[in-house]
Amino acid sequence: MIERLDDSLPLPSRPLRVAAAQAQAAAGDIPANAATVARMVREAADDGVRVVVFPEKFLTGYEPELIRADPARYAVPADGGRDARLDPVAEACRDTGTVAVAGAAVHRAGDLYVSALAFGPDGALAARYDKQTLFKTEREVYREGASGCTLVVDDWRLGLGICYDSGFPEHARSAALDGCHAYLVGALFSVGNGYHESRVWFPARAFDNTLYAVLANHIGTPGGWNTCGSSAIWGPDGRTVAEAGPDKPELVAATLHPEQLRAAREAEPMLRDLRQEMASASRTVHRLA
Repeated sequence: MIERLDDSLPLPSRPLRVAAAQAQAAAGDIPANAATVARMVREAADDGVRVVVFPEKFLTGYEPELIRADPARYAVPADGGRDARLDPVAEACRDTGTVAVAGAAVHRAGDLYVSALAFGPDGALAARYDKQTLFKTEREVYREGASGCTLVVDDWRLGLGICYDSGFPEHARSAALDGCHAYLVGALFSVGNGYHESRVWFPARAFDNTLYAVLANHIGTPGGWNTCGSSAIWGPDGRTVAEAGPDKPELVAATLHPEQLRAAREAEPMLRDLRQEMASASRTVHRLA
């Protein structure tokens, strides 16, 4: 059921600098991908970044058949913090005081999930979000996640999504109704229609919910997909704040400002004015022919 946004949740008290990271993932090579994540976390921290978002399944590589063939080798356990291959990520976060949200295939009790692992500034695995809306090519390999996930960093509430999640307005709206100020998504969008989708979905998710939206996308051809890069950050008015190129490793960063959130929500009060009745099943139907 849709409810009004909880007005008791205040806006953040200070800005937050975030980055979307794009790089070439190595198929099935978790140590190599963890090293890339660690390096980019340190690079982002040098630029004052507090939170870095990485693409979908970046730590494990995107290839579903490889992952399904040997999950113990090509995926990480649900408690990813116990996997020594991820130690470089934990160390980079701990050394720099940075939060990293890195995609991975995760295995648990014989099941596989497409997940986002959130490493806190102390290096510990602070949260795991499992993708809730699987694309048609994923449904034979992975299970859907059961719930959404909100991170709180420096009093910013950050809702997590993974790729196809962002195509559903309800997913970002759920985060907004939980008081989120930004929607962070690791994804794989491809050249052509995938690029078009990302440039429609993300400005819409940002504008409709008056929150920041962050997309970290792949480059190269992971899993045989010709990806389009172009990781980006959109403001709460739906306008592009920063954007990466289509095919080079890159960090694209922006500072999120509380006053911009306030201004957007005053100008576009959709969340405040959202009525619970809009979600009810009560409708009138008029047959004209």
